[in-house]
Order: sequence, then C-alpha cells, then structure tokens
Amino acid sequence: MRLGIIGCGKMGRALLGGILEAGLVQPSEVTVHDAWADAAQSAANDLGVTAVDSNAAVIEAADVVLLCVKPQTFAEMLGQLSEADVEGRLLISIAAGVRIETIEKLSGGRHRVVRVMPNTPALVGKGASAFAVGPSANDDDAQTTRQLLGAVGYVTQVSEDQLDAVTALSGSGPAYIFAMIESLVAGGIEQGLDPQVAHDLAANTVAGAAAMVLQGSDSPTQLRENVTSPNGTTFAALESMRAADFDGIVRRAVGAACDRSRELGKA
Repeated sequence: MRLGIIGCGKMGRALLGGILEAGLVQPSEVTVHDAWADAAQSAANDLGVTAVDSNAAVIEAADVVLLCVKPQTFAEMLGQLSEADVEGRLLISIAAGVRIETIEKLSGGRHRVVRVMPNTPALVGKGASAFAVGPSANDDDAQTTRQLLGAVGYVTQVSEDQLDAVTALSGSGPAYIFAMIESLVAGGIEQGLDPQVAHDLAANTVAGAAAMVLQGSDSPTQLRENVTSPNGTTFAALESMRAADFDGIVRRAVGAACDRSRELGKA
C-alpha cells in the first residue's frame, strides 16, 4: 500500500503514527502534505515519511489517501485533487458533515470514497471510530479502512445515515466525559480533597469503569446495580442524579449534537 496523508494536524499525525507503529506501511511508502508546510515537514522529520508541496502530488503518489483537513477548506482541497491526472484511488475522509456524494463529485468522480468519524482518544491509541463506504467502494476498501483505523483503537462499520449519530455519541463524546470528570473533581474538592488527589481519583475511576464495561460480560446496568447498595452512598448519589434528570440531560445532549451534525451536512 502506498499511503497519502493530506492534513498533518493532531488527528492526521495520530492516525499516521498509529499506522506506522502497527507496521501497516513503511515510512518510505507514505507521502504527506499540509497547507502549513511546517506541519508536513515536521511529520517528515519525525517519522521519516516524504513531504510534498501539493495535494495533487499526494494523490499521484498514493493508492490510499487519508483526508484529514477541516470541513471549511475541504472543497478547495478536493478541487485540487480533481486536477491530478489519476483515478481509482481510495479516499478516506474524516471531515465531519461532508457527505460521500459531495466528496465524489468535487474530486472529479474518479475515486472510491469512505467516510470516517474518529475521535480524539485516537491520539493515545484509544480511539473509537466508525466508517461508511461509498457506492463505488468495495469490500477490500472497507477492510483497508478497518485496518488503518484499527491501528489507533476500536473501529466499526455503519451506514452513512448513521454517521450523524456516531458524531454525536463517540465523536463529541469525549467532551461529555471530560465534563463529567471536571464535575467529579470539583465535587471532591468541595468535600475536602486535595485538587490533584481529586483529579487522579476521578480520571482513574472513569478509566476503570470503562475497562469493566469493555472487559467484562455484565451490562452497564448490571454493573451499576452491583455497586449500588440499598440506602447506601451510591444509592444516595444516584437518587440525586435521577432527581435532576441526569439520563434525560445526557440523551438530549446527544440529540442536540446529532441535530447539529445533520445541519452541518446540509450546509
């Protein structure tokens, strides 16, 4: 596989680093470009890949191209790709809200397209990604995408109309968890804990709870019930959360994010 990366920001670098570490490609097989030349050159210096001076040069050199640029500059980038005299590349886009049909059209209708929604824990190899294949993409393209995204965490396949929900759940989800950790830390401090102790306890509690969900056979509901003694401390806390409609707050937050993702897709 000859791999191209367009966009060497945090997510592009995280994906590239994970892919190289997994041995899916060698640095000599990777070509990168970024509108900010220093970002591409930094990737080249640090990882041994080749930096080129245009988006067209990337697609000319690669079989598979990861499109890791922001939606605001996506149309311009795709226009540059359409100018390259090549066809039949696999384009894997991580741009939120930019639909497969749009990518196919703006890139000249000559390439296969897959849309991916990763999330920021990919930066530490703990990502949760979902992807959807376009009508011209095939099973091999799906497998390639699964391998590449699997290098930085969990990955699953969905239909494109489900990607807005994915964006709302796992794409934006880390921010919800960070907010929860912030509140846990603040609550611990209010009850007399040292700030660093509260921080470490909260972060490790969230990490441990997630590990129990992922590694065990019990559902989150069963795990919650296991730790909740009648009229105990956990029971008191959960009753307070129920009174504030915690479940409804979280569900409405996911719904709001999903609605906004749909709006961005129509823009």
